[in-house]
Amino acid sequence: MTQESSGAHGVDGLVRRRIRALRLAQGLSLGDLAARAHISQSTLSRIENGQRRLALDQLVTLARALDTSLDELVEIATEEVVSHPIRDHGLDSLRWRIRHSPDTSILRRRVTEPTPDPSRMRAHPGHEWLVVLSGTLMLLLGEQRHRVRTNQSAEFDTMLPHAFGAEGGPADVLMIVDPAARRGHREDAGN
Repeated sequence: MTQESSGAHGVDGLVRRRIRALRLAQGLSLGDLAARAHISQSTLSRIENGQRRLALDQLVTLARALDTSLDELVEIATEEVVSHPIRDHGLDSLRWRIRHSPDTSILRRRVTEPTPDPSRMRAHPGHEWLVVLSGTLMLLLGEQRHRVRTNQSAEFDTMLPHAFGAEGGPADVLMIVDPAARRGHREDAGN
């Protein structure tokens, strides 16, 4: 981040881009938002493109018209954007935390075991979503076998007995697991 972008000029530009982005995300034309905010379309256009000074009263009105708060419109994000993985030895995987949902985890696992062994099936509270990054994952869910190939995903309730295996070589899998499913995986790794 440059000094210029962190100063007042940077905040000004950020707010203008947010106004435009929120307007477009809500499918509003300049005229639509201008009518909601009780300002002229040309004034709104000049606000968005930086040709008109941002006045606090207009920002309050625009925030309401965009169904957001003034704080959200002008807030400067200071949180970390890039996160680093944590090696999860119990699951032999890498794990990332989701900042706004810290109890939910993202896991990257390399599955090397051959096709799943029904005797290793586990059930535990929770929910999982996964995507195969490379290889082919054999997913055993209850009595059904599912072949999940590269770039395919699967989503399931973990109360259904399940096990994983790799077909034809290792499979790299990215998983999103809720807190209950994560606890179940840790317990399974301990057995």
